[in-house]
Amino acid sequence: MDPANISVIITCRNEAPNIARCLDSVNGFEDVLLVDSFSSDDTLEIARSYPVTIYVRPYRSAAAQKNWALSMVKNDWVLILDADEELSDPLREEIFALEPDGTDGYWIRRTSSYLGVTIRGCGWQRDKVLRLFNRTKGRYGEVEVHEEVNLEGRAGMLNWRLLHHPYRDVHHHLEKINEYSSRGAKNYVDRGGRWGMFNLLLHPPFRFVRMYVLQRGFLDGAAGLLLCLLSAYSVFLKYAKIWEYQGWKRRG
Repeated sequence: MDPANISVIITCRNEAPNIARCLDSVNGFEDVLLVDSFSSDDTLEIARSYPVTIYVRPYRSAAAQKNWALSMVKNDWVLILDADEELSDPLREEIFALEPDGTDGYWIRRTSSYLGVTIRGCGWQRDKVLRLFNRTKGRYGEVEVHEEVNLEGRAGMLNWRLLHHPYRDVHHHLEKINEYSSRGAKNYVDRGGRWGMFNLLLHPPFRFVRMYVLQRGFLDGAAGLLLCLLSAYSVFLKYAKIWEYQGWKRRG
C-alpha cells in the first residue's frame, strides 16, 4: 500500500517522553495528523520539529478525539496510534507492502513493556487492536474508556507487532488508574449498570488470579506481580467509584 495513500492519526496529552519515538516510527508517511489535548509539558515543542499537522482541542474521550480526527485527514485509509505506541520497522514495511484486495481493516498485535520488562503473560500476550482501516467503513464507538473501532467490513491480521509503552513508572501507572477508573465508573453507571457488594469483593481478586495464575503473569517476575496487583486495584477502585457516583446521582 502506497504510504502516500495512508493518513496517520496520533492522539496525545503530556507525552513528551514518548512522542519523538512515536513520530520517528511513522517516517515515510506523508499525511501525519497529531491531535493534542492541551499538553502542559514539551510534547508540542518536540512535535513541531517533525513534518506533522498539529491540532489542539479539548479532551472529552479518546473515542471522540479519534472520530474527530477521522474527519480531518485527506486519505480514506488511516493508521491510528497513541503516543505511547510505535511501529516496529518490520511492521511499517509490512504495511507498505499490503494489497487490501477487499479487506477493509487490519488487526495489529501489540507487544507491551512494563517498567523496562517486555511482558509475555498477564493476558497482554493476546493484546490486539484494529488500527489500520478504511475510514469510510469504520468509526469508534462513543465510550469513555477502551474505545474500539466498529468496522463494517472484513478485517485481516498483520504479522508484525506494534510496540507499546503504556506506563513510564509506578507513579504514572497510578495516575492512569485513577483517571481510567473514574471514566469507567461513569460509563458503567450512565449505561445502566448497578453497583453490588459482590462486585467489589470478588472482581478484584478474580482479576489478580486470572492475570497472575491463569494468564501466567508469574512468568514476568516482579514486574508481572506488580502489574497484576495494580490491575486488581484498578478494578477495586472502579467499583468503589461506581458506588460513589450512584450516590451522587441519587442526591442530584
